[in-house]
Amino acid sequence: MASGTLYIVATPIGNLNDITLRALEVLKQVDLIAAEDTRHSRKLLDAYGIVTRLMSVHDHNEADRAGYLVDLLQKGQSVALISDAGTPLISDPGYRLVKAVREAGESVVTIPGACAAVAALSIAGLPTDRFLFAGFLSAKQQARRTALEALLRESATLVFYESPKRILEMVQDIALVLGEQRQMAVAKELTKTFETLYAGSVAD
Repeated sequence: MASGTLYIVATPIGNLNDITLRALEVLKQVDLIAAEDTRHSRKLLDAYGIVTRLMSVHDHNEADRAGYLVDLLQKGQSVALISDAGTPLISDPGYRLVKAVREAGESVVTIPGACAAVAALSIAGLPTDRFLFAGFLSAKQQARRTALEALLRESATLVFYESPKRILEMVQDIALVLGEQRQMAVAKELTKTFETLYAGSVAD
């Protein structure tokens, strides 16, 4: 373990057994774990007997907490950043913290692991030589359609995150903007008991 280092630690996206050995070691040894939701993360830590102190760092307090965490690093302490699931910063908080740490001249180290976008892409049966991760589109229909229209000429496989509550609306907008015959896949509950993949045309 290096002192004064921020570790970006990927955590499982569902199945707790997907944690890496290196991630477990880091989470046990750092001085503090910055977590998106401490209650959610406590389940993972409890499963592996990790008692490291937790602090919440999420969209609403990240800017405020960044200064405090940079100060800890400058005093020689080490911090791990985790999100609720998967790799931090990928449609999750952390960008402002990493930027602040790097600007302060402190070290940032990645502890790679699960990422829902890559996991889904690996089983989708769609081309993987080029892909564009577009994250979450707007919950508002017109803004979502405008974003899709901007991707009309993109030849790479497109990867989106979407809420289960809006998935039907999203597929309808994809049909309208990108076409019903476009091939797509919808993955849910990845790595969990009820993992499901629907694949075929948008119309299907």
